[in-house]
Amino acid sequence: MELEDIETITVLGAGTMGHGIAEVAALAGYDVRLRDIEEKIVQDGYEQIEWSLDKLAEKDIISEDARDAAVASVEPVVDLEAAVEDADVVIEAIIEEMSIKKDVYEELDAAAPERTIFASNTSSLSITELSEVTDRPEQFCGMHFFNPPVQMDLVEVINGAHTAEETTDLIAELAEAMDKTPVHVRKDEPGFIVNRILVPLMNEACWLVESGDATIAEIDSTTKYDINLPMGAFELGDQVGNDVTLHVLDYMHDVLGAAYEPSPLLQRKVEDDELGKKTGSGFYDYDNGGVDIPMDAGREDIEHRLLAVMANEVGKLRQKDVAPVESIDKAVQLGGGFPDGPAKLADSAGLDALVDTLEDAHEQTGHARYEPSEGLEAAAETGGFYDSDDEDAVDFDTVEIQYPSDNVGQLILDRPHQMNTVSPELLEEFDAALDQLEADDEVRAVLVTGAGDRAFCAGADAAGMASSANTIDAIKLARQGQETWGRLETLSMPVVAGIDGYTLGGGMELATCADLRVATERSTFGQPEHDLGILPGWGGTQRLKHLIGESRAKEVIFTTDHYDAETMADYGFVNEVVDNDQLQEEALALAEQLASGPPLAQEYTKKAFLAGRDDTDAGLEVEAQAFGHVIGTEDFMEGVSKMQSDDDPEFEGK
Repeated sequence: MELEDIETITVLGAGTMGHGIAEVAALAGYDVRLRDIEEKIVQDGYEQIEWSLDKLAEKDIISEDARDAAVASVEPVVDLEAAVEDADVVIEAIIEEMSIKKDVYEELDAAAPERTIFASNTSSLSITELSEVTDRPEQFCGMHFFNPPVQMDLVEVINGAHTAEETTDLIAELAEAMDKTPVHVRKDEPGFIVNRILVPLMNEACWLVESGDATIAEIDSTTKYDINLPMGAFELGDQVGNDVTLHVLDYMHDVLGAAYEPSPLLQRKVEDDELGKKTGSGFYDYDNGGVDIPMDAGREDIEHRLLAVMANEVGKLRQKDVAPVESIDKAVQLGGGFPDGPAKLADSAGLDALVDTLEDAHEQTGHARYEPSEGLEAAAETGGFYDSDDEDAVDFDTVEIQYPSDNVGQLILDRPHQMNTVSPELLEEFDAALDQLEADDEVRAVLVTGAGDRAFCAGADAAGMASSANTIDAIKLARQGQETWGRLETLSMPVVAGIDGYTLGGGMELATCADLRVATERSTFGQPEHDLGILPGWGGTQRLKHLIGESRAKEVIFTTDHYDAETMADYGFVNEVVDNDQLQEEALALAEQLASGPPLAQEYTKKAFLAGRDDTDAGLEVEAQAFGHVIGTEDFMEGVSKMQSDDDPEFEGK
């Protein structure tokens, strides 16, 4: 079966994950059968899809026509045979109980056509074991979405022991067709990638509190503000559900052994029905204040312990060839919202130090969870999970350079899991990427965009920066951001910002420094710094007024309101508003047009604009000097020679 042969997808299970997956499939243009065992459950799931699609249309994320088409393509069904009789792919998303899933697959195998591929959305159970109750194990794989499926980019595509390569290749293509990012899990290991990292992390946090070595506040402060994860470990546990975490741990414990023994603290929480946010209480009391994590309670020894436990799991996955470290990091960044992947975090901390941390903990406790894995020890011996001498190593972690045409270099902010928010590392890499583009004689224009379709750049990574907030460091950071973004103004070539999605705070300050701005209809702009009790620090108080006037600039900054693309075009900030699916094409066309212009004249034009921004006389002098310089260039003669012809001039910057 090829991707183009897939027309009908059946989703088994109409709960939170099931109806979310069905909605994703419907939005991708597939005919969808949503099936569950009771009419009420199916109807509730269908109504949730309708509600979600209405919200997407209200926010202009999708058109009303797309909403209507997606709603019409979903058919709620109770009868299993009717649900799967014409299914090309069945995605199972029922309760996480092995015995129940096996019963369903036995019934499903008898009802579905021979061509039908089965994909389980299980978060941790064995794909191999599930496949073996069917007569088509080679057509069986894992397709693990993350909650909520409509918003989360990651899909883990998992090989069972019997899965044919053609099956996982096709399901990975299907995930991409659904506008998701597939990560291939080569071997069927409990927890796959993301849960294999996150669940031991949450369990270790519980063990540290159980043993009296740390408090919940200290651990969550460390994880959220020192390691810079999106949530504290206990905050994450409450969000996921402590019963869900325990269920996965119990399975890991049964299959993998003593290293995954659940903490008694976690077990007590589940026994007391303190499951987290969904029950109103867990490690935090959501009926009386909710999550309250101090910013300054983190401890270095806790950081090392948690990083060591995660690094050990990376080592085990690498040792068993479950996935390369690049895929592990990518999956955890997309699925867990990590700013950096666990392998990259471990390398930064130093693997030798993390191995020592595990060995010390093992000596003190004798617990198997602290035994360093062979994979971790091997990586420590070679200097890290990432080999710096590897010719194929990625040059940048937070930005990416592409060359979409001969004379255009595209600089992509590459933190889609964090809505392309700006970290200190991104500032440094952005600066280095500009060096690379400027040194390339073939590049005559730069296009700046953001990865994903949610944000061009949603501003600074405020939580990460707040953890080390002090006056001196803040001033240094402000100057670094001002200078880095300001390089776009002083760059010798034209710069186009291709904007899609949220463009807030530091992201709007970045866009301000581009020469021209193209934005999608769904883009949103704003300077929300006053909501945080701060002010724009990367040029917003100075540069924005030159584009939209001082009064409008003060309006944007003081109100902290969000503005749509059409409004910002009316204000003079956005040069062109384009359809949501036309950004790359239109922004690149503009960049290519600018790249065909006279390089020297463009460079001096930018210098004249910049010099005259606050001093017209200075600007006029630069303009005069530049005019005198370019009048004697070969580019000028080329332009004159083509004035009376139909041929376009070919400027060489000479």
